[in-house]
Amino acid sequence: MIFGAFVPQGWKSELAGAGEADEQWQVAVDTALLAEQLGYDSLWVYDHFHNVPLPAHETVFESWTTLTAISQLTSRARLGHMVGCAAYRNPALVAKIAATLDVISGGRLDWGIGAGWYDQEFRAYGYGFPSAADRIRVLRETVEIVKLLWTEPDADYEGGHLAVHGAQCDPKPLQRPHPPVWIGGGGEELTLRVVAEHATHSNFGGKPPEFAHKCEVLRRHCAEVGRDYDEITKTISQEVFIRESAAEVEAAGTRSLWNEPVESWREGNLVGTPEEVCEKIQVYAELGCEGFVPWCADYPDTTTLRLFAEQVIAEFR
Repeated sequence: MIFGAFVPQGWKSELAGAGEADEQWQVAVDTALLAEQLGYDSLWVYDHFHNVPLPAHETVFESWTTLTAISQLTSRARLGHMVGCAAYRNPALVAKIAATLDVISGGRLDWGIGAGWYDQEFRAYGYGFPSAADRIRVLRETVEIVKLLWTEPDADYEGGHLAVHGAQCDPKPLQRPHPPVWIGGGGEELTLRVVAEHATHSNFGGKPPEFAHKCEVLRRHCAEVGRDYDEITKTISQEVFIRESAAEVEAAGTRSLWNEPVESWREGNLVGTPEEVCEKIQVYAELGCEGFVPWCADYPDTTTLRLFAEQVIAEFR
């Protein structure tokens, strides 16, 4: 069972009020170091430029820069995006950045990639906002190009959206044949097809019945492309909020940035006492989920981060 923790980097405005930018960065560093100390398997960042649900001129630390810095301050935890946006960077450059990070971290990269969805951000940074189908086609081509650069001396690829000609990526990643490929998204017709063809790890959400349905869709895609479904590690990234008592959980209400009603928010996320959260994880585990990378909804406070490690993860070790 994989258990990861996000590094607070500001996307959900969790660093607002934490001082100037250098002080906010220290919060990110201190949290990453604490998570590694607490025994989390991996550390994760979002790949976003603006806050949600609306841009708010609050700090958002860039993802690759953040991971690179954290890689030099940690020694054990794996490092990844949940997930990178394929459209935001040239795929050959991504291959080079990722390979470099894998080397300087001692082979700790988990490469997370997805099609992207935050339309305001796309348009603000000049990427336009292609259709969902085109964004997923770019995702597929990005994964294929990156894997080529990681494994071949010279990469040649001509796709419908992307191309490379004689591209070299040296050094190669330390991990062989390449770092794990986490593909995020649950689109049933296109995204899960890419997962079946290329991913070592899937990451999609949903309440238990929805998660189970996505797993069955992925299983069908695997059968169609000749892939062993069990080769793909199924993971989920929800929000997590834990307090020692039910009264404290009740008093906190909803932490949803999108104003999801409290009952729905609790049902679809890891919210409750340690015992209740363990029960929720067990439900997903019985559906085949093997990895949990939840966002701590009380950041920058570390109460949930500590309770999850000490009273939840410990039950599954």
